[in-house]
Amino acid sequence: MPFSARTNWETTETDLARALRERRESGQPICDLTASNPTHSGFTYDEAAILAPLATPEALIYDPNPQGILKAREAVSAYYKSHGATVDPAQIFLTTSTSEAYSYVFRLLCDPGDEILIAQPSYPLFDFLAALDDVKLTPYALFYDHGWHLDMEAVRRRITPCTRAIALVHPNNPTGHFTKQNERAQLESLCAEHNLALIIDEVFLDYAFDPTRAESFSTGPHPALTFVLSGLSKIAGLPQMKAAWVSVFGPSVFGPNKALKQSLTSLEVIADTFLSMNAPIQHALPHWLAHRRAIQQQISERTASNLATLDALLAEQTMITRLEVEAGWYAILRIPAIRRDEEVAIDLIRNAGVSTHPGYFFGLPGEGWLVVSLLAPKTDLKTGLTAIIRTYPE
Repeated sequence: MPFSARTNWETTETDLARALRERRESGQPICDLTASNPTHSGFTYDEAAILAPLATPEALIYDPNPQGILKAREAVSAYYKSHGATVDPAQIFLTTSTSEAYSYVFRLLCDPGDEILIAQPSYPLFDFLAALDDVKLTPYALFYDHGWHLDMEAVRRRITPCTRAIALVHPNNPTGHFTKQNERAQLESLCAEHNLALIIDEVFLDYAFDPTRAESFSTGPHPALTFVLSGLSKIAGLPQMKAAWVSVFGPSVFGPNKALKQSLTSLEVIADTFLSMNAPIQHALPHWLAHRRAIQQQISERTASNLATLDALLAEQTMITRLEVEAGWYAILRIPAIRRDEEVAIDLIRNAGVSTHPGYFFGLPGEGWLVVSLLAPKTDLKTGLTAIIRTYPE
């Protein structure tokens, strides 16, 4: 039977996946330094408080709104107000995930074969999303020099007549860096010059090690059409609730540029076609956002403590260093580039029972990279990192 070319993926089990599966099937312990799921990371959730708003009688009424019910969008607007931004609920569209939000935006902006410029390193999810929407991703490299930076000329050189938008994650995953104000200004100027949109993923915005750096792209002005994505997966540590959104910003709808007005109109049609977020989740969303601080505090304390533990262990040796990180749940380790990263990761699983991400998973250039989670329990991080250090005796 013929299938779509867009789903013609290589699904053969990789050597790394095989090593991890065999380790688990053997019953031997595994120290997971790839943890990204807060619900499996030992945090304390107030079960009654989280589940109670799902039982509201309002959830029994089917009253569809393409953008989502108003009180849920008002709650998202209040969230952005806590970040110093004024966001009209009319600019917000609720989705079941940031993945769906990306898909909405890709469909809005791109015809089959059009291009989106995407920062790299970044997480590999984008490749699948783009393929499903017949969009071509063109990477532009971030570079590291005492912190991560955008090479604006490199971005400019990648713009073609098929380019429709520039996308980035702020703060980035896994580099954990924020786009600086001067970089934002240059990006917005570049997009305005070439009539491109900006797509900004802010799911890790609330997890800055220095909160003064955590400024949202939802703050204005917006000289270019801008889509800001986020959701409860990270903000409230509730990935299972499938609640996210995209907020739309841009030049005034009353000026000569009608991009914002057209975006809102077209997104409404897209959203109305799917009507994806269910009523119980929409009615519960304001409660979950209002009580997000409890889980955020636990996660922030864990990641800060783990980063300090990591630095203390690395200080006792000279073979491995870590790159600067400003936010998020990961740290990037620079290891001796004497073997392929995948071989190192496989050996760590088989010989030390430690699971890490090799650098290529996130598009890090060349060899000599491992990415470890700061979300893991402290004992796991210490055990796993100690095993990694022992791999490189001085």
